Amino acid sequence: MNKKTTKDTHGEGTKTIARNKRARFEYHIEERIEAGVSLEGWEIKSLRESRVQFADCYVLLKDHEAFLFGCRIDPLPTASKHISPDPVRTRKLLLHRREIDRLTGQVERKGFTVVPTAMYWSHGKVKVEIGTAKGKKAHDKRADEKERDWGRQKARIMKHG
Repeated sequence: MNKKTTKDTHGEGTKTIARNKRARFEYHIEERIEAGVSLEGWEIKSLRESRVQFADCYVLLKDHEAFLFGCRIDPLPTASKHISPDPVRTRKLLLHRREIDRLTGQVERKGFTVVPTAMYWSHGKVKVEIGTAKGKKAHDKRADEKERDWGRQKARIMKHG
């Protein structure tokens, strides 16, 4: 059997499901942490088909627990009829207590925000990469866009000689 090879960005045995490109545009991401996600069976099947909208989700830290809000996982049309799937339900993030305490401290004391940046498969399990971030100002966004455009122009010039 031939296995499909994909570009790995998170290490050995991983495949990206979704990326939150808006988070990189809106925030300066300082630190990234890998978290597991508590999912139901129909959600796993939908994620295998990449039926997820990841751009508008956020992380809430409450009572020493972390939750993923706003992540929409659309059920497959062949989903079982004896359950009623909720596409935008709140999903619990699986982190160590020490990691949650550290994130809570950064949010409360230093003014950071916790945003999900990517969702991917890691050794058969779904993981979410969350990052502690600070919001960008408008001039920071413009500077990033200029830098990106200059990088594209530079590559184009080098390619064509």
